[in-house]
Amino acid sequence: MAQDQSVPDIWLLSDERNDAVLEQAIGRLPPQSGFVFRHYHLTAEARAARFAQLMPILRSAGHWAILSGSVTMAEAWGADGVYGALRAAAPAGPRWIATAHNAAEIADANRFGANAVMLSPVFPTRSHPGGDTLGSDRFRELAALSGIPVIALGGMTAERAEALDWRRWAAIDGLS
Repeated sequence: MAQDQSVPDIWLLSDERNDAVLEQAIGRLPPQSGFVFRHYHLTAEARAARFAQLMPILRSAGHWAILSGSVTMAEAWGADGVYGALRAAAPAGPRWIATAHNAAEIADANRFGANAVMLSPVFPTRSHPGGDTLGSDRFRELAALSGIPVIALGGMTAERAEALDWRRWAAIDGLS
């Protein structure tokens, strides 16, 4: 399958840790980067309001605004797509950034039509202290199974992406 070259190279993910600096972090992203809005710590109403606050900044730089939520919610909020593991065909219309931690989940992303897959955790993370990581070799083995663009996630920084020699990567702390 041909790789979708339009998928952004750099991705910022949101959560409670980086909420206070999100506007600045988004402002430092290269144009046409990706942004995944998670913010699971907020109520549904507060989450929708925070997403709406960020949309003008995202739109002004041409960033992909991806929502961790349902397709219905993404469409209602004006997001460009959804983020997460799905077990059925990709929805028509919005983009889908799948998540994967193993070969089976990469196979699902390939089979069900994701636009890209975030493969994690490559390195140790603050999100999952002490958790197992893929490391460089296993990351490359799994990435080779993908027919769609692979975005490295987990302990990523610009320096680690360069050392990994991987152009597509995502971070929370590493970009905040």
